[in-house]
Amino acid sequence: MLDALTALVTETVGDAASEWDVTGEIPLGVLRGLGAKGVLCAEAKPQFGGLGLSGLDNAELTAHTGALCSSLRSVMTSQGMAAWTLQRFGDKAQRAEYIGRLTGGELAAVAFSEPGAGSDLAAMSTEIRRDGDDIVVSGTKTWITVAGYADWILVFGRHEGGGAVAVVPATAPGVQVTRVPEPLGCRAAGHATVQLDDVRLPAGHLLAVAGQPVVMLTTIALTYGRLSVAWGCVGILRACLAAVARHAKTREQFGKPLLQHQLVARHLAELYAAERTATLACERASAAWDGGSPEQVPASVLAKHVAATNAARGAATAVQVLASAGAVGGHVVERAFRDAKLMEVIEGSNEICQLILAEHAAAAAG
Repeated sequence: MLDALTALVTETVGDAASEWDVTGEIPLGVLRGLGAKGVLCAEAKPQFGGLGLSGLDNAELTAHTGALCSSLRSVMTSQGMAAWTLQRFGDKAQRAEYIGRLTGGELAAVAFSEPGAGSDLAAMSTEIRRDGDDIVVSGTKTWITVAGYADWILVFGRHEGGGAVAVVPATAPGVQVTRVPEPLGCRAAGHATVQLDDVRLPAGHLLAVAGQPVVMLTTIALTYGRLSVAWGCVGILRACLAAVARHAKTREQFGKPLLQHQLVARHLAELYAAERTATLACERASAAWDGGSPEQVPASVLAKHVAATNAARGAATAVQVLASAGAVGGHVVERAFRDAKLMEVIEGSNEICQLILAEHAAAAAG
């Protein structure tokens, strides 16, 4: 099945990734078509219309997509995170309805960050309150991936002394979605600000987990997102490695291929080591995920940190080797340079990952 899915993604993207990046838009029909074929949340269980891929198989699909188009991979991450959030936090009816809608081609965003709550998600101020048989959602969410395409948004907020998640239709009265203009990376991923002005919905739109601590809710959801981003960074590294290897073998300077110049060969070797290191960290994290290991949270943080850091450095190296050939808007390494830098910020910045890893190391040392 994995081979067929990667072939489908390859055929769908074709040579369109550059155009999507320049225009900042993936055709909605493309996204709905991939969603309806199960590609965008491939780990969703068959009972909900999903493909039921293992974490590792879905990871390889994510890396393959990331090598072709990081914007599409970002949409995949969002859809997978939405399905995972619903699976963990929804009741039986909510899981069946909303995951089924995702595997039917609808699109969802997952809204964590706010103007005053980026890395510090415990500081979020969005409120989800009960009012009779309804809930009312108020707040502002920023840099929400896929929100520009979304049919509905999973909004994390405060609720009765704890946290909660509400399913908010993007067209509900009081919802305003404003695209982020010309984002640095993943330009076609539909990043947007979501304003929620007393959005009134039936109480059934509140997921069953309501009242649990905010940090617990966000950590569970972010674990999926971090692992998906990490594998997307592996894809970026693979794309850069392939581009550099081709260029170094065919481009001649001073009478010989670039590959025969030792400093250029060093760049290629370091790119290879970066891709292999990131892949191994991600494989370990996916094994922990599939096995339900208590190590899956720190393993996902480690994978995300290693892969994002390596991808940013590796993309910079790729631009350096290709020089002007790789500095053209929309070129695979030019896109990688911008996309990879964004990966060092989202789903836990480098600094947040380092803090988490330091705390884990200290705890492990007793």
